[in-house]
Amino acid sequence: MIQIENLGKTFRTDEVETIALNHINLHVQPKEFVAIMGPSGCGKSTLLNILGLLDNPTTGLYKLDGKEVGQLKEKDRTKIRKGNIGFVFQSFNLIDEMTVYENVELPLIYLNVKSAERKKRVEAALKKMNISHRINHFPNQLSGGQQQRVAIARAVVANPKLILADEPTGNLDSKNGRDVMDLLTQLNQEGATIVMVTHSQHDASFAHRIVNLFDGSIVTEVANHL
Repeated sequence: MIQIENLGKTFRTDEVETIALNHINLHVQPKEFVAIMGPSGCGKSTLLNILGLLDNPTTGLYKLDGKEVGQLKEKDRTKIRKGNIGFVFQSFNLIDEMTVYENVELPLIYLNVKSAERKKRVEAALKKMNISHRINHFPNQLSGGQQQRVAIARAVVANPKLILADEPTGNLDSKNGRDVMDLLTQLNQEGATIVMVTHSQHDASFAHRIVNLFDGSIVTEVANHL
């Protein structure tokens, strides 16, 4: 699914060069659930942005499903990202002016899915996330836990092969956090490959493998015995 070899990312300004990632080697198998951990500033989000084709690495190889994607131009990265990668963020990233239905429908509009099929998929995704009863509400009418359920529904409505989650429980209380992790685990058991950035050891315990970063490098990889 994911093959990364000697991947590096350097940010440059006129006066400063910052190495965010240094010689990263990481393989993620289909249907695997991987948690990435490490202190703030260690490169976790930078790595996730590259995996999600939001940014290019400076050096190294990134293959997604056997295709080299690390050096693609933005237009080509966007094409691959639309149908193959779903994102779940700490801040939910829902559009306030759109209803729950409209927020979840948006990825399917970008993919030019016909209206009847969009309706079927949106309703199925909301049912899976147990949030169908809020279908016509706006984000500001929902609790944090409900907003994250909607965000996950939006991430999976196009049936992506890869789900990337950046601190998905970071803005939630413990009960809603557990519910979100149960939902991600369910999606993984149904076949989704998941890579999650987290500070929470509890959340990381749901993953098959924990990858620890420090100063832009992988320092340990630990298999969880689930």
